[in-house]
Amino acid sequence: MLILKVNSQWDERGGTNTDLVKAIIEGILRHPDGFTGEIVIADNGQGQYGAAGSGGSLDWKNNNAVDRTQSMRRVAEQFTDKHKVSTVEWDRFTSTRVAEYNQGDPRDGYILHPSPSPDTGIILSYPKFTTRYGTAISFKMGVWNPELGRYDSDRLKVINIPVLKSHSIYGVTACLKHYMGVVSDKLSRHTAHRSVGTGGMGTQMAETRFPVLNVLDAIWINAHPGRGPRTSYAQATQTNLIAASRDPVALDYWAAKNILLPAARKLGYSSADSLDPDSAREGSFGRCP
Repeated sequence: MLILKVNSQWDERGGTNTDLVKAIIEGILRHPDGFTGEIVIADNGQGQYGAAGSGGSLDWKNNNAVDRTQSMRRVAEQFTDKHKVSTVEWDRFTSTRVAEYNQGDPRDGYILHPSPSPDTGIILSYPKFTTRYGTAISFKMGVWNPELGRYDSDRLKVINIPVLKSHSIYGVTACLKHYMGVVSDKLSRHTAHRSVGTGGMGTQMAETRFPVLNVLDAIWINAHPGRGPRTSYAQATQTNLIAASRDPVALDYWAAKNILLPAARKLGYSSADSLDPDSAREGSFGRCP
């Protein structure tokens, strides 16, 4: 069981490239050992903000792709005749607090920890849902087997597929910041977003489910300091680059230093140091743990 965690809060170049997601699915399905599992394309646009002011969508009209009509939903539909590929918008139940399956609660919703992390201040939260094919998933615990009454954690893997771009508050958004699309910011009383600058997304990864792979979409980037995360077609700079690593922190540092920052300087932005992972200036990426 694979969750492809994408960015769906923004349309145009602000969301994950759907051609990239399609290529990843094709690669998985062509694995030499075969693949008989299930793939879910997922994200939580938090039911707020975003391109339409109401959260995310996996079916935007204007998408980040060569064919701009190719949404995440349409990508999934290209495989459904022969394979179990689907989408789920965690937005639709981001405000629903539920209990785990082993506590007798079958509903889709969010598990919320009772208190904030003493280290980073985040109140941990994660989705729990049933796919269109009837598979019950807890993002933290794994695949639920109702017959045996237990979870199989090893059956669930997450591939993290963010977009590389500037951010108006935290300087840069990439692999770590991308996990804001896993939490419920509403149920956590907005502690999740406030904790980005104190390392909350690292806590979220470590204490729920760490991605087995991070694939950073740098095909089109927003190299305009402070203007992201929303990115229009006109704002974006094409680099045709994709970077991958099992280490999200190392990948964020490398990509900001070697892709985003040079692009900003080439475009002549005087405030490019906000994208520099080595900068200690307030409001720069280097200040984020």
